[in-house]
Amino acid sequence: MGFGGFGKKAKSFDLQAIFEETRRTAQERSKKNLELNNIAVPTKEKPSVSENTFMKKIIFREESDEDATIGPPMPPPESSGNKLNKEDTDDSDESDEEEEEPGTFIPATHEVSLKHGTKPVSSLALDPSGARLVTGSHDFEMRFWDFAGMDRALQSFRHLTPCECHHMMNLDFSSTGEHILVVAANSQAKVFDRDGYEVLECVKGDQYLNDMYNTKGHNSMLNGGYWNPKIKDEFLTCSNDGTIRTWLLKDEGKKCQTIRKCKDKSGRRAQPTCCCYSRDGKLLAAATNDGSISLWDVKMKVHTTHVVRNAHTSGSDTSSIRFAHDNKTFCTRGGDDTVKLWDIRKIKHPVATACDLTNFFPVTDCIFSPNEKLLMTGTSVKRDAGRGKIVFMDRTDLEIVNEIEVSDSSAIRCLWHPKLNQIMVGTADGNVKILYDPERSVRGAKLSVVKKRKKLNQSEVFIRHKIITPYSLPLYREDRERSTKKQEEKDRKDPIKSHKPMAPLSGRGGAGGRLKAHGSTLASFIMKSIAKDTHDDSNPRDAILKHATAAESNPKWVSHAYAKTQPETIFRTSDDSLSEDEDSHKPGEEEPSSKKMKP
Repeated sequence: MGFGGFGKKAKSFDLQAIFEETRRTAQERSKKNLELNNIAVPTKEKPSVSENTFMKKIIFREESDEDATIGPPMPPPESSGNKLNKEDTDDSDESDEEEEEPGTFIPATHEVSLKHGTKPVSSLALDPSGARLVTGSHDFEMRFWDFAGMDRALQSFRHLTPCECHHMMNLDFSSTGEHILVVAANSQAKVFDRDGYEVLECVKGDQYLNDMYNTKGHNSMLNGGYWNPKIKDEFLTCSNDGTIRTWLLKDEGKKCQTIRKCKDKSGRRAQPTCCCYSRDGKLLAAATNDGSISLWDVKMKVHTTHVVRNAHTSGSDTSSIRFAHDNKTFCTRGGDDTVKLWDIRKIKHPVATACDLTNFFPVTDCIFSPNEKLLMTGTSVKRDAGRGKIVFMDRTDLEIVNEIEVSDSSAIRCLWHPKLNQIMVGTADGNVKILYDPERSVRGAKLSVVKKRKKLNQSEVFIRHKIITPYSLPLYREDRERSTKKQEEKDRKDPIKSHKPMAPLSGRGGAGGRLKAHGSTLASFIMKSIAKDTHDDSNPRDAILKHATAAESNPKWVSHAYAKTQPETIFRTSDDSLSEDEDSHKPGEEEPSSKKMKP
């Protein structure tokens, strides 16, 4: 006996028929749009873009009963006026779809400022989810910001000095957001977790070896470093020792995995100023101080796949190199005040060049927008000589689309997060500017600015109130607080508490059985314990006369040796001197004033 179907039978769908109906509907709609375009096409004027003015489109959409129906659309009426209205509606639909695409417009209607310090912010990093921001500066500090935990006060929840007295060069989150690569101006890169605890420190190379293949790590200042976008435990660093090294977390920084040398056209050592991975992690790119750009395949450790000589001015620091998602196009930010766009398929010459973009810092960024239709970089200014800007350029020809002033100082670092659709800019005055649009941006700074500052709860503050109970039992009675003035007067009368302090020691060794405070060693302790107090404040003449009687009765040292030959003393006694003075005075003569008795 078996069970048959019972209850209601599940409804079945013919997916093939549904797809075919959808295809026919799309074809009919596109055909009608073409017919309308043949009749009349309204011209669309490109909105003018000026400084601090952002592109916005106002859409007037007429909704009718036809939009709410499901199925093939109703045929349009024959009147030309209705045709134009329908065309305007279709045009607005297309612009609406374009407007909803993330990264199409610049989200810069609102601004939030995070105070890092007073020195230039030289590094920024935002995790893939957009929840935590890390900033590094020339003040050697690294600060952690949590958008979900911050209130309107916008205070960081942690700050530390990861590399002592070396300023930050670059910070980068791993693809999983678990680790942070810290590259400072020393020779040892470090990895921290997202809470700020150190995970590993790369080993330092031997600075007395010329061949960099024989050293385990860098032996000169680091210039940059990034995580591999596909391998979560691998990262890349470049240094002034002319090498680019890859590391793995499992090796704990004890030895690098691969070493690649940068050389100029004469074969001598060149210093890489910046480096990066391609989006698929199959290419390594680096720019050197001679103006060259070198690319390696990850499988090749010695020979380069592409080299561009004189890509930028020799001697200038190329501060940034970034790849697009197609892994064929990349942009570079030169120290010669230019931004250049390159294509690997035609790498001998740049696709486009933008000039007159001042750059004073060796870490100034140049990045793609989330939809990669724009390029963004910052400009540098001298002190009190203008305002720093972030410049937006069209990707095709690097024509400037918009410029936004962000600070009275230079704009150095910049980020455009694809999920948050917010722009972060690090400036030279120690601030981090966050630009966003409340309508198009999500989370991030919007979570912090809406929270009120946390007020101090008075119930949490413990104040000890004094309770006076004069008629309670002595066991539970508390002493009343008294004024300290009377106690100070009593202490002043106390000879022990107000004794005269000991005089400072003078001389080489000390005095009074005390030694100078120059030694806290065992020898000084022993000398202090056995030293005797030889200080004597008595009269030296009286001290000598104490031994006069013993010297006459028992001559021991000198007197008995000269007893027979010693002549009579020639010194006069006090009585003899008086008698002579009396004899020398003649009667009738007036005594000198020095001998007259004073009244």
